Amino acid sequence: MKIVILDAATFGETDLSGFDDLGEVVIYQTTTADETLERAKDADVIVTNKVVIDAAIMEASTHLKLICIAATGMNNVDLEYAEKNEIAVKNVAGYSTDSVVQHTFSMLFYLMGHSRYYDEYVKSGEWQKSPVFTHVAKPFAEVKGKKWGIIGLGEIGRGVADIAKAFGAEVYYYSTSGKNTNSAYEQISFTKLLETCDIVTIHAPLNAQTKDLIGHSELLMLKDGAILLNLGRGGIVSERALSAIIDVKEIYVGLDVLEKEPMTIPHPLMDIEHKERLYITPHIAWTSAEARKKLIASVIENIRSVF
Repeated sequence: MKIVILDAATFGETDLSGFDDLGEVVIYQTTTADETLERAKDADVIVTNKVVIDAAIMEASTHLKLICIAATGMNNVDLEYAEKNEIAVKNVAGYSTDSVVQHTFSMLFYLMGHSRYYDEYVKSGEWQKSPVFTHVAKPFAEVKGKKWGIIGLGEIGRGVADIAKAFGAEVYYYSTSGKNTNSAYEQISFTKLLETCDIVTIHAPLNAQTKDLIGHSELLMLKDGAILLNLGRGGIVSERALSAIIDVKEIYVGLDVLEKEPMTIPHPLMDIEHKERLYITPHIAWTSAEARKKLIASVIENIRSVF
């Protein structure tokens, strides 16, 4: 059995030796669209994180029996063609929940505590010149007593809700699908959530209901000083709208996901004046060492289950 891993660089230093027990393994760190067909054509199993596997690639891969998506989302594979041609497709769910929940709070505390400002204040030498032992130029608040609105109360959203509640926040949620209900937390309208919550976190998939869910008008609905975090998918928050609003309205925004990744050059968010109001991480919420190890173990188990 020949296993071709197309974008191993996305797994970092995670040990991939477990694949060796299953057959011949060919590992590519990255694979462009132009390289995919040639690299995949002799594979029995393709392992991909984000490399697109379309009908043309599957048609050319005459030995292909299984596509393993090393992620939860399956939008990079032509599922209809795969099903029609009896090519199994397996994804991995739930491996990164704890990692994403943790990163949500990491982003929150960075923005809420003005961490960038205080770190730079000390490292610039200004604290050494102070006549007093402390410095409170950038006041920060506590999570306790704040209204926390969650958009998308799936497994990750529930994990965030439980920890927010433990901090003493009042937790509310809006279901983008209309299907999620949870008696532990109050469901409110989308508009009310934006207008009343001090902290808004997004943990929803990108689909017809969530594409550009938060644009100009929605950003203007947010309370002054509100914190908005997107750990769902790029495209849920309009980046162009955000670049226009964040300099004229005091909101603090954390983004782990963008519409196009890596970030395009030029990008409207790189030109904003109030850079302290924006915190961007390069789609790392899912990437704790433990989550990546769990992901690879699940991919290997998916291959075993098919063969």
